[in-house]
Amino acid sequence: MLFCNLLCYFHYLQYNHVLHLYIIKSGFLNNYYKTNVMGTLNMLGLAKRIGARFLLTSTSEVYGDPLEHPQKETYWGHVNPIGVRSCYDEGKRTAETLTMDYHRGGGVEVRIARIFNTYGPRMCLDDGRVVSNFVAQALRRQPMTVYGDGKQTRSFQYVSDLVAGLMALMEGDHIGPFNLGNPGEFTMLELAQVVKETIDPMATIEFKPNTADDPHKRKPDITKAKHLLRWEPKVSLREGLPLMVKDFRQRILDE
Repeated sequence: MLFCNLLCYFHYLQYNHVLHLYIIKSGFLNNYYKTNVMGTLNMLGLAKRIGARFLLTSTSEVYGDPLEHPQKETYWGHVNPIGVRSCYDEGKRTAETLTMDYHRGGGVEVRIARIFNTYGPRMCLDDGRVVSNFVAQALRRQPMTVYGDGKQTRSFQYVSDLVAGLMALMEGDHIGPFNLGNPGEFTMLELAQVVKETIDPMATIEFKPNTADDPHKRKPDITKAKHLLRWEPKVSLREGLPLMVKDFRQRILDE
């Protein structure tokens, strides 16, 4: 089940490991903070009680709208603490703080992964993430929604690469944090073009005003993961996207 869908609210306990994997896709923004803070405290408490190794899946959002490019794990970030994205961004930053506090003060063995944009089969069709948005819209013959001028960049990793990275992290001896992402960088317009080439060359784009505090650039420096975890992504966007499209096409046909 871990291979099927990592983009969900999920706690997994096996082999004396606690994997704290969670993302709320929608709802009142305060829920993000409650999940990141209270959920992390609950899972850290569980890990401490049973003597388990704890994994926190953090996010590239801890870097905010970065002034460093690409982003290394040593970069402290550039985050608006009172913006519309703050409940998620600062919630994840707090979760990392709590994790390290439990490690230093409570002796809990921990691992921290900072996950960059991930895509693959069995994602929610309408979860609001850019890859699933573009794919679902193109398959439904709707215009792909691009916010702002479409020149902001993101890096996209296929889900199997992420799973391999998380396994390497949990089986290794290093705490992290580690960037887990594909360094291939695409503007939103370039992503839309790849989706068009994969699904429908006649697909169109609809531009809308950008959201507040939207990061201008996002690209992981994975030197640390390559060196210490012996991990790097293997699946390119053009290789992974058709696998996602096949799954989305079948589910949209069944709607």
